[in-house]
Amino acid sequence: MQRAAEPTPSKFGEHGRLESLIAGLRLAGIVVWLIVLMPVYLLSMPWTPAQTALNKLFWRGVLRLANVRVKVQGRISPLRPLLFVSNHVSYLDIPVLGSLLPGCFVAKAEIAGWPGLGRVAKLGRAVFVERKRTEAARQKEELTVRLGRGEPLILFPEGTSDDGNRVYPFKSTLFAIAEEEIDGQPVMVQPVAVAYTRCFGVPIGYLWRHFFAWYGDMDLAPHLWEVLHMGRLTVEVTFLEPRMLSALGSRKAAAEYCHGAVRGAVARSLSGRSPT
Repeated sequence: MQRAAEPTPSKFGEHGRLESLIAGLRLAGIVVWLIVLMPVYLLSMPWTPAQTALNKLFWRGVLRLANVRVKVQGRISPLRPLLFVSNHVSYLDIPVLGSLLPGCFVAKAEIAGWPGLGRVAKLGRAVFVERKRTEAARQKEELTVRLGRGEPLILFPEGTSDDGNRVYPFKSTLFAIAEEEIDGQPVMVQPVAVAYTRCFGVPIGYLWRHFFAWYGDMDLAPHLWEVLHMGRLTVEVTFLEPRMLSALGSRKAAAEYCHGAVRGAVARSLSGRSPT
């Protein structure tokens, strides 16, 4: 018996000319939004409260144009110095978290060379880290300087993106910065859970969720084009209890605590059991 064809994004919602036109208008709107805000953004550098507000404004505009709704649970910690650690599903995580959080992303060094996204990441003052041991001391120093200025860091400790249905184990080596004291103050670590839950107003099932995730060897441009064809996407972001690494005992214990907290929150959101 012939196996049924797996659903594909192009079959989701029976795209036609109207959907393609809307997707094109959304993409054009995002490009224009970036061009309009770029001069103001450059004038606000280096990091200041004004730039933080502009960051949030830019990403909220991107989400509105892309028809993405963000639902928030929990509270962003006001404590400093602060490290946010989140699961990673898609490039959409960047505007979602960027629209909410006052801080900069810690990204893989290769992202700096990506067309489009690399430029946006640089404008957002992302910290690009390499896996070379020879670069470890310099990178740690830069991260410490950012934290010392009161600028939170946003980290994806899975080390890669997942398929939206699970959360990969967190790499404990990426928690090294939390072992430091900044001006005599311990670094607080706040887990953050990101879950893609609804599209077209209905829950996204297990088989459909990976269409919104960006992982493996997927090409960015066609994936983004398909996402822009979709109906309103709802993303749930849950802020969990912040902890000190010293109270948890070690980097490994911190990674396990954060992973367990995030995985549990993602599971609740995907099952519809998150608090209202």
